[in-house]
Amino acid sequence: MRADIAKPAFRLAQAEGRWHLVGIAWPHVLIAVAAADGRAYVLRFNCAGYPQQPPTGGPWDTEKNTVLPAARWPRSKGGRLGSVFRLDWKGGTALYLPCDRESIAGHDNWRNELPSKIWRPAAGINQYLELVHELLNCADYCPPLVAAA
Repeated sequence: MRADIAKPAFRLAQAEGRWHLVGIAWPHVLIAVAAADGRAYVLRFNCAGYPQQPPTGGPWDTEKNTVLPAARWPRSKGGRLGSVFRLDWKGGTALYLPCDRESIAGHDNWRNELPSKIWRPAAGINQYLELVHELLNCADYCPPLVAAA
């Protein structure tokens, strides 16, 4: 993980304000991803087995050290953001993405339907973060119901 966050692609994204490392307490890694409205959503990744095994992660409340409350999750206008940021999926601990360790299980069809989004160890955490950043900056994104406490 430390090698991947030292790579130019990760550092460039940080410099551009797309995401930034919040902290590492292995196997958990906290990374904040910027949304279209300037909010930053912290994702808590479980990176056990990284990079051969994909990480799994979801929105996290760093102050309370728990899954981010539902009212503070990004919202969807009815499109793809809502299909990824799902409170009903794995208790909010995993995003419904093909590159997520928890979400790929049982979705073998994704390997053929969404091959570019399947975890690639050589791409590392940037692959996951690029997908999340794209979603948080697409036209489907709506701010949460409640601002951060």
